[in-house]
Amino acid sequence: MTTEFWSPVKLSIEIATVSGVWVLILGLFFGKVMAHTKFKGKTLVETVFLLPLVLPPSVVGFLLIVIFGRNSPIGQIIEDLFNQPVMFTWGAAVIASSVVAFPLMYQSAKTGFEAIDGEIEHAARVDGANEFKLFMLISMPLARKAILSGAILSFARALGEFGATLMFAGNIPGKTQTIPTAIYVAIDSGNMELAWLWVLSMIGISFFMLLFVHTMKS
Repeated sequence: MTTEFWSPVKLSIEIATVSGVWVLILGLFFGKVMAHTKFKGKTLVETVFLLPLVLPPSVVGFLLIVIFGRNSPIGQIIEDLFNQPVMFTWGAAVIASSVVAFPLMYQSAKTGFEAIDGEIEHAARVDGANEFKLFMLISMPLARKAILSGAILSFARALGEFGATLMFAGNIPGKTQTIPTAIYVAIDSGNMELAWLWVLSMIGISFFMLLFVHTMKS
């Protein structure tokens, strides 16, 4: 029971952590760019970024299969590089979690950067700060609450991802079986005790993450 319970928990945290790092990096980059850049088609690009928030998980999973499957150019390149397809691997679970979590990080980071007084950044540039120093020493500290909030929410979203992960990464115990997919299997097999343990663990983790976010904002 102990190993059976902890294996999906450990795997979920590992996948959510790696996904969270990727989402944080990409969210900060694109959030900063989109917050202070105007170009033709910006609304279209932002709509694409936010689509995973509203698309059914099965649609996200289907698109990931099309993009990264063995019959796609990207999938073939990955298979040539790593001598195995990306589908039904640990990496596939990370990709699925990252895709669904990215919109939360992006939107929070963009909102935080938009709230910064442009005069402060302009003054830093006048004083000789380059864009990297400006980003690290001015922009990020001023937007830290929004960034931290986005990071926590995107981690929680990655931790709870189910549909796209099931389709794209599968449900392989010890390899791609996360807590949500493990709950599904436990209920299907009638193991309600184990299902309850995983459900309560997810509720507990999510509750404290949301509590922290609300406490930080107050």
